[in-house]
Parts: sequence; C-alpha cells; structure tokens
Amino acid sequence: MRFRNWEIRGFDRDTAVDFCRKGISPLVSVLLTSRGIGSIDDARALMGDSPVEIHDPFLMADMDKAVARIKTAVEKGERIAIYGDYDVDGMTSCALLALWLRSAGAYYEIYIPGRIGEGYGVSRAALDVLKSRGVELVVTVDCGITAISEAEYARSIGMGLVITDHHECRAELPSADAVLDPKRSDCRYPHKTLAGVGVAFKLVCALEGDPGSREMFRRYGDLVAIGTIADVMPVVGENRELIRRGLQTLNDNPRLGLYKLLSDTFSQRGKVNASTVSFSLSPRLNAAGRMGRAELSVGILLTGDEKEAKRLTAELNQLNDERRKIEAEIYEEAKAMLPESDMTGLIMLAKRGWYQGVTGIVAAKMAELYRLPAVMISIDEDGMGRGSCRSFGKFSIYNALMKCEELLDNYGGHDMAAGVTVAEENIGELRRRLNQYYSEYKESIPAVGLRLDFEVEKPELLTVENIQALESLEPFGSGNPPPSLCIRGAELTAAYPIGSGKHSRLKLEKSGKILDCVHFAMPFDKLGVSEGMLVDVAFEPQINDFRGRNVQLHVLDIRCSNE
Repeated sequence: MRFRNWEIRGFDRDTAVDFCRKGISPLVSVLLTSRGIGSIDDARALMGDSPVEIHDPFLMADMDKAVARIKTAVEKGERIAIYGDYDVDGMTSCALLALWLRSAGAYYEIYIPGRIGEGYGVSRAALDVLKSRGVELVVTVDCGITAISEAEYARSIGMGLVITDHHECRAELPSADAVLDPKRSDCRYPHKTLAGVGVAFKLVCALEGDPGSREMFRRYGDLVAIGTIADVMPVVGENRELIRRGLQTLNDNPRLGLYKLLSDTFSQRGKVNASTVSFSLSPRLNAAGRMGRAELSVGILLTGDEKEAKRLTAELNQLNDERRKIEAEIYEEAKAMLPESDMTGLIMLAKRGWYQGVTGIVAAKMAELYRLPAVMISIDEDGMGRGSCRSFGKFSIYNALMKCEELLDNYGGHDMAAGVTVAEENIGELRRRLNQYYSEYKESIPAVGLRLDFEVEKPELLTVENIQALESLEPFGSGNPPPSLCIRGAELTAAYPIGSGKHSRLKLEKSGKILDCVHFAMPFDKLGVSEGMLVDVAFEPQINDFRGRNVQLHVLDIRCSNE
C-alpha cells in the first residue's frame, strides 16, 4: 500500500442515471457527476461538444507594444533573436515564433543558452554575443520575466527587448519594450495559466490579427499542445481547448520531424493523446535540452527535409538513451545518501560532478518516492551550485525559495517546480532555512491522499466500449486528471513479476468478472498482498491493444480489504 488514505469522491446517482438516459455512456455519466457536473449542457461542454472560447490576444498587457515593435523590426529588416529555454515548452515556443518570422520573411536566429555552461534565463554574456552578431531585437520565449538588470543592460547597449513569459512575476517588471506575461498583476487576460508556448501563440495570433482560427491551429496547434502538456499546465479552460485542438492537428497533419519521432516511439495503435505526449514524445524532446543539445529538438520541430528528419530523430533517440543511463546512476546515488530511517523533512542533496541536466528528473522521482519536496543541486568546478526543485502535495517550493532569496544568486519557477542557483558556501544554510520553512508550514498543508473518483460497484461495466467512451473527456492532465477508480473486496487470484522483476501483473475476480491488472514500478515482493486475499485496488482503466483490444487496469495502489 503506497497511500495511507484513499479519498473516494462518490457520485450523484440520480444525475448519473439522467445523463445515461440522454445518451451518455455509464462510466462517463458517473465520472462527470463525481467531478461536480450537474447539467447536461455542462456535461456536453466538457466532452468537447461546446468548444471553449479562445480569448483575444490583445487582452494581454503590452500586446500592442510587442506587436508594434516586432512588426517594425520585420519591416526594417532588423536581425531578430528568439531567446528561449531548453525545456520542451521553451523549444516549442522557439519553433513556433521562428515559423512565423520565417513566413514573414524576417531575418532571425534562435538562441537557447546551454543548460550546463550558461543556465536558465537571459544573461548579459548572451546579450553581448547576440549584439556582436548584429542582433537589434531580442524576443524571449518562456523566460525573462525576472531579468531586471539584464533588461537595463540591453537598453544600455541599444538592443530592443520584448519579453514573453508565463512564470511568476516579482514586484518589479523588466524595463523592456514590451512584457507579455498573463501573471502580471495589471494584466486583464482571463486565462492566467498559459504555458510559455501559449503566450508565444497569442503573440503570433496578434501579429496575424487572428484570435485563433482553424488555420492558426493548423500551422501551430501541435506545438502549443506539446509545450503545454510537457510543462504540466492545468488542462482547464482555454488550455484544455488549446491542447484539444492541437492534438487534433498532431493526429491529422503532423509535421515531418514529429511524425518521424512518433513513428520511432509510439508503437500502439490509436490516436496520439495527452498521455502519449507526456510519457513518450516529451521525454525524448526534453532529452536534447537536458544533454546540452536543445538545437536538436528544435531542428526536429522545424525541418521539412526527410533525410534530415530521420538523422535528427536517430540522434535524439541515442541521446535519450544516454540521458536514461546517467539519470539512473544519479538516482541510485541520491537514494544511498539518505538515512534508512523514515524521512520527515525536505530533501536537499548536493554534490560535485552530478550532471545538471537530469537533476530535475531525479528530484521529481525522489519527491514521489519519499512523498516530500526534493532539491537536487549539482556543484560545478567553480563552486557554484545549480539545482532543480520539485515539490510534493500543496507545498509551494517557489514561496520557500523566495523566503531565502538573499542566499541565492538566482531562482525562478512555479509552486511545484523551480530552478535555483546558489554558491556552494550557502548550500548548508539554504538547507537549514528550507527545512525550517517546511517544518513550520507542513502541519498546515493538507495531507496528500490518493484521490479517487468513485468505486465501481459493478465490475461488468468495465468493458472496452465503456472505457473507450471515457476518451470523450480527453485531454487529461493537471486539473483534469485521468479517471481514477477503485474496486473493493476483489479476490487476488494471481500475481507474478514482469519486466525483469520491476513490475507486477495481477488477476482479480469479483462478481464473476476477471480483471487483468498491471502495477508498474512495484516489484512483486513489495506488493504487500498475496494470492487468495480479498483486496481493494485503485486504478486507471485502460485499453490494451497488444494482441487484441482488452481491458487492463493500471494499478495506482492495492491494499488488503476490510470487507
């Protein structure tokens, strides 16, 4: 058992019956009512029958200034630099803006700072390099909102600067020609949780004078969907519509590089969905940035040449294999650095020589394993630590860093994920202060339990047709998670290891229904249950296309039943 608490929401039976009578599948009906949907109109809207409004980009503060400055640069033939980030959100943002500038006949280049040598965000050194190349206007994507001194420096050397970002703003904004960020306190844009690529898309829509037509999604929708999903933005409101339309573009008319990459990585039949992007496409694109080769993924997103697409995807797949190996080594090393007794405080580990590009993945794994916030810091040969922070539950790691900012050279991010730069001599004090902050606030933070939508009382409802109907509620993600259900009092009739012992396959029986289950990342000897027991199982229902189409339960947790 991984979770002490299972929070089972339940559902409104009368409303669910009404939805069924109006033609909605039984599992979909129950799930909708479990999530608070009470009217048939709201139900059909959530199922994609009523598209969500795509907002006017000019509602965003400074959009008129950004459009005017970029159009002036294009008309005058100024050299423009797209200054991005090395994660998937940043790379898709770079590609999107590059495609528009290319279509406008602009003179542009893409600049993504090296993850290891330069680190995240705008730097004076990078501005000097761009100035030496004749760049007259820098447009940032997915970064720049905290670049106060860098914006002043750009102005001092006669360089134009337009900032587009989506990260948290500080009290002072950079003094740039325009600053686009829906999180600005004076920004009246209705949807505050756009990804960086979402803000870049809004900029391009404004440049085109088009709020978001079918043609704009045909040209850029796949990039918007991939970047938004990869950055784990809430899949609600406008984001949900951006992802939904973008995935449709990705399926109907994938650009060449993505088609090649998907052909290599996505072997299952069926449409590419948010899960495909999260667990198959995004990690590979991200590998390039983590390994200091962001230009490789950007090239895949931009290429129209068959041979180049094939070459780039082969390189990327090889790079991803290298990333996995390094990540596994650091993960095992990090676990060995922790005490064997129960962990209660925030995890903060630092070491010289750790490959910085994978510390974010390792921090996320540590946070999930120990159910605690985790900070992983790689110290370079000059004594500077660069770290990745991942939170757990409702604890804001960004607020925690903000309380310690006098110890930091730089930081930025969100409540759940952040980056930090700190001198080696300050790491001990930072660890003490973060743990003090965490200990003061953890009692007031709601305990994290396993949140389940409802109990399946009739296992016979778990048919291929009913589970397939749940796809009408796609895209799933943060804010609109995949259906998580449970069955109680089932007999565990079989359990055995698979995947070289890393995973477990189970068979359950209840009310005469045999259920096939798989529990990933749970070795057979760690299950805590054995054959013949009555168990409760929490799961996500899925369709397994291997050797036919069958129902498979992706187990989230399993425990002995009290029934």
